[in-house]
Amino acid sequence: MKSAEELKALYESELKPKLEGMEKKRKTIKLHWTLGGVLAIVSFLFIRLITNQTILYIVAALAIIGVLYLFIKGGIKYFSYRKEYKSEVVSKIINLINPDFKYNADKHIDSHKFVESKLFSKTPDRCKGDDYVTGTIEKTDFEFSELKAEYKTTSTKDGRTETTWHDIFSGLFFHADFNKHIEGSTFVLPDFAEKLLGKFGQKFQKSFTHGKLVKLENPEFEKEFVVYSSGQQEARYILTPVMMEAMVTMQKKYKRKMYFSFIGERVYCAISFKKGLFEPQIRKSGVNFDEIEEMYHLFSLIETIIHEMNLNTRIWTKE
Repeated sequence: MKSAEELKALYESELKPKLEGMEKKRKTIKLHWTLGGVLAIVSFLFIRLITNQTILYIVAALAIIGVLYLFIKGGIKYFSYRKEYKSEVVSKIINLINPDFKYNADKHIDSHKFVESKLFSKTPDRCKGDDYVTGTIEKTDFEFSELKAEYKTTSTKDGRTETTWHDIFSGLFFHADFNKHIEGSTFVLPDFAEKLLGKFGQKFQKSFTHGKLVKLENPEFEKEFVVYSSGQQEARYILTPVMMEAMVTMQKKYKRKMYFSFIGERVYCAISFKKGLFEPQIRKSGVNFDEIEEMYHLFSLIETIIHEMNLNTRIWTKE
């Protein structure tokens, strides 16, 4: 992993001049969308005062055309701006972390990998995402992307069928080679019950459907996570003191809901984020080192997880 000084040097020499050159595009997009919003509000207020129906229809039609024009024109410019931002800024950050990583701005991890993780009880009806990164760190291959998984429900009202989409997960999803074939499955999940209800919450932990509750001898780990597994002994074999300490360190550093599963020959990790990541800012200036630094640290999670969890240390052999 590169140093903070190297990131700052890249920003000053390459990224900042590029972002400054893109500011005109960003401001144009912001202007189109702002004018579209203002026109919609003003038109709505004005239409309420019109009593002549013919004039009302004409004004409403013109307002709709004007609003759509401004938003569509802004949207077209945004997609062009976003494409340039991903290729000229985001890709360079990833290249700084590791030039051997492969990056695709529009791709995401396949939904079947999300299902394979068994981290969430609902099966998604669709998965969306972007910023797909794949590669190998020493001996460990991985895939990483932003991912949003959703399921749908349908209802019928007045003879019409309505479809509603519900979130299962939104954030960063990651899976990597584990250094041993796992016979069963082990899950490390955020411990909501104990955090909210203290020791009383432990009663609710036992009803989970991912396997049997595993209690470990690490009080700090037990405060942050709850473990379920198909095999008590295998869970302890996987969750070494070093592994548990690494998970606690990451939890304290990023302060996000983190979910882990160990299945087959893979470790899966889902880190919850509600906002979109690695996207260009429109409301405020894109010439902002803090935004670049945040992206750098999020992409660096790949190496952090692999190194912190000792996935490169082949202490077991696969058979």
